[in-house]
Amino acid sequence: MPLHPTRRDLLKTTMAAAATGVARQLHAAGDVSQIMTALSSYMSEAGARPLPKEVTERTKYAILDTFAAMISGSELAPGRFAIQFARAYKGERIATIAGSDVMCGPIEAALVNGMLAHSDETDDTHPFSQSHPGCSVVPSAMAVGEQFGIDGTRLMRAVALGYDIGPRVTMTLGKIEYMVETHRSTHAIAGIFGSAAAAGCAARLNAQQMRWLLSYTAQQASGLASWQRDTDHIEKAFDFAGMPARDGVTAALLVQAGGTGVDDVFSGADNFLEAFKPRNDPAMLIEKLGERYEVTRTSIKKWTVGSPIQAPLDALEILLKRDRFAPDQVRQVIVRVASDEASIVDNREIPDICLQHMMAVMLVDKTVSFRSAHDKPRMQDPAILRERAKIQLIHDQELQRKMPSREAVVEVTLAGGQRLTERVTAVRGTADNPMTREDVVAKSRDLITPVLGAAVCGKLIDKVFALESVANIAELRPLLQR
Repeated sequence: MPLHPTRRDLLKTTMAAAATGVARQLHAAGDVSQIMTALSSYMSEAGARPLPKEVTERTKYAILDTFAAMISGSELAPGRFAIQFARAYKGERIATIAGSDVMCGPIEAALVNGMLAHSDETDDTHPFSQSHPGCSVVPSAMAVGEQFGIDGTRLMRAVALGYDIGPRVTMTLGKIEYMVETHRSTHAIAGIFGSAAAAGCAARLNAQQMRWLLSYTAQQASGLASWQRDTDHIEKAFDFAGMPARDGVTAALLVQAGGTGVDDVFSGADNFLEAFKPRNDPAMLIEKLGERYEVTRTSIKKWTVGSPIQAPLDALEILLKRDRFAPDQVRQVIVRVASDEASIVDNREIPDICLQHMMAVMLVDKTVSFRSAHDKPRMQDPAILRERAKIQLIHDQELQRKMPSREAVVEVTLAGGQRLTERVTAVRGTADNPMTREDVVAKSRDLITPVLGAAVCGKLIDKVFALESVANIAELRPLLQR
């Protein structure tokens, strides 16, 4: 309004306020299901609700692990592309782009940091929902959090909420079976609902606004399983993380700015559940909310490679440490993983999602680092190719029935005929075999130090584990950027 408003200005303002009031009354009068009532109330109260001690610790792991993925991703092809995009379309200088000197608007920041976080296979996974929550949820909470100057405690609560909401949507839809039947990407759908929830919490939306937020989110829910054909990982980074983070933040900012919408997109005519036809009971959307925190069921990858390769590497590392054999003693390595999982990693072009290549690297190096997992020229190294020729991948139907548990059996036959076998039923980093704080810190140092240096890396780690004392998350900015 002008500094000295006229009668016309005042009349326009009064009419707009009245119209908004009528709209709110009309929306409030609509029927809202018990599921939506419970969900929107839980979401709106999340920012003020203390997290249990274990959940707080695991949320810090998730934030640090995602920061490490973002920073390390800044030096990979998808990350470099995303930062270049941010430089061209950066808009306002509000939000941080990790691993760079770029500042931009919150919507652009969510898109770019999401792509950084999923520039490769470093970020976390949630096997119960067939999704990668952290790569979209953390960038969304950060982007909107910087917009509104939230503190570290609200950041953690927003992130934990995103993990609670996004995965529950695709658990309800039916996870991998749903993706196979419908050709839709569970990763993108879980990502947008999780991102919107985290962004809505950071924006301090109330219960009514959270209902509208979910409606804006449902309208944008998209993504095709065609991501599996992307060999450069750039579109995949967009599909899994950049797109859902951008769309979730957009939904939150539209509602925060005064946008209204449908009161209950999960019931009534033409609702989300009718359109997407879940395999499971819609009550799963609110199952054990506040009791079962999905961040505690999320797997942090010990190895910076595709999820189906985690268990085989665990098994081979155990055998190498226990039986102490050299590569030239090995005649054959048979690896058994679930059929669907095997298809994802069978002789792929990208090193960190090629099982045969990564097993060969483990045989030669006795470990796998971020650097070795992303050394594409090494795929033509004669020493690696010699070991790779010994590795046979079996698409195993018995292990397929064990899904979502990603089990693996590795059998090594030595030159003398001796057979060594190891079965991994709980991958390191999963809920059944979680990584310790020391494990998460060690992985983070491996990813962050080459980009930002040891000193900055140490300060960032300390800051994340003391988020309760961070008054404004903008304090993280100098520790995330070059």
